[in-house]
Amino acid sequence: MKALILSALKKRRHGPALSAPRVLLATYILLAVAAPLIAPQNPYDPLQIYGWEASSPPGAAGGGGYLYLLGTDGLGRDIVSTILYGLRISLVVSITSSAAAALIGLTAGVSAAYFGKWVDVAIMRLVDLQLSLPTILVALIAIVTLGPGIDRIILALIIAQWATYARIARGVALSEVGKPYMDAARLMRLPTRRIIFRHLLPNSIAPAITLIPIEIGHAVALEATLSFLGLGVPIDKPSLGSAVANGFQYLLTGQYWISLFPGLALFGLIASINLVGEDVRRKLDPRNHAQ
Repeated sequence: MKALILSALKKRRHGPALSAPRVLLATYILLAVAAPLIAPQNPYDPLQIYGWEASSPPGAAGGGGYLYLLGTDGLGRDIVSTILYGLRISLVVSITSSAAAALIGLTAGVSAAYFGKWVDVAIMRLVDLQLSLPTILVALIAIVTLGPGIDRIILALIIAQWATYARIARGVALSEVGKPYMDAARLMRLPTRRIIFRHLLPNSIAPAITLIPIEIGHAVALEATLSFLGLGVPIDKPSLGSAVANGFQYLLTGQYWISLFPGLALFGLIASINLVGEDVRRKLDPRNHAQ
């Protein structure tokens, strides 16, 4: 499996080396990293925000000596700056929550397969219960219980996503626990923790590699939805979801730009992540290499 993954990443037999989704996603990441250097203002700093310039249309001249290329929101924050800093929050929240959910879910799944009996029953009944509910509902219940805030929305997204990884990992691990190398590890009386994390887990994570990019895009959408509902990132913080929510009340007055441009940025981010994730999944699928 390791050789398959490496060969799939190195070989590009079809199509150009770069694709539009890859370029777009790389651009988003670079903009997020460079936001403090290229953003016209810091939307966190009240000293750089001029309240009398609130809801300025795109192309309006700003008092700070620069052009509001995409206008300002209802608080007087530059839309370009809000998008750039919002990308940072959206990417940090989604990547952190997806990575933690993958670690927890994979560990729970292989533990269920290794120990079996009541441990397997308890973990999988919890997984079945959670997967029977819509992910957004689980996230809503979690965030309402935990309260708003960036750290809490990360925890809520972890709670909403771990079960998917657990089910996949358990299915793969069940086929691994009876193999000779696992029997040898038990005969050598290796510690249980070492057997799970050094032997069983590394051989059970291959399917999760294809799932992680897609779940990151899912996490971006969940964070934006919760923030739009006022339950995620606080409305005074420039995440893409809260930026769209900030302008929702101004749509009927014709101030479309406050929600439109952050919404387009959010759509592009989710689309690029999902397309790149689907491309990774397709290239790492062993069935595509067997043909």
